Amino acid sequence: MGEALRFLLLVALAAAALTTLMLALAWWMESERRLRRTLLKTLGVAPEVEAFSPAEGKAAGLDFDEGQVAVLWARGGHGLVYGFEEIEGAEIIVDGHVVARVRRGEPRKALDILAPEAELVVLRLMFMDARYPEFELNLWNATAPTPEGSPSEALRLGRRWLSHLDALLRA
Repeated sequence: MGEALRFLLLVALAAAALTTLMLALAWWMESERRLRRTLLKTLGVAPEVEAFSPAEGKAAGLDFDEGQVAVLWARGGHGLVYGFEEIEGAEIIVDGHVVARVRRGEPRKALDILAPEAELVVLRLMFMDARYPEFELNLWNATAPTPEGSPSEALRLGRRWLSHLDALLRA
């Protein structure tokens, strides 16, 4: 009887260790955490402004010290780094309508709406790159399996991005 009990305890201990290992791996590979690590590795420092869309596997970050913007997609498997001089502008799009815009050489179109019932809030970054001229990131998507945040939070984040980019484009 003692050997059988010892064997059952050993199996239970192995199962607990395997469960702990799998939970740690799932935590480590969580989409936003993975994107955050990749953004940090890509820029070399923590970005001053960042935006994530874990459901899409996309992220973007600004590094003011080095003067660069990184955009990632495919869960951080692919990405591009642009210098500030390559930024053409940015837009906030709510349910298919551009509600705010910053473009090089144009006056800023300020965000003048609140959209508490928005279905989709998108940040579109525009670059002077023939191959990849723009990058869209869903800041809020009501149809996502597990929408995080709110349309108001998404608009605040989008406004923050536009403010920073407006300052960069004017400099």
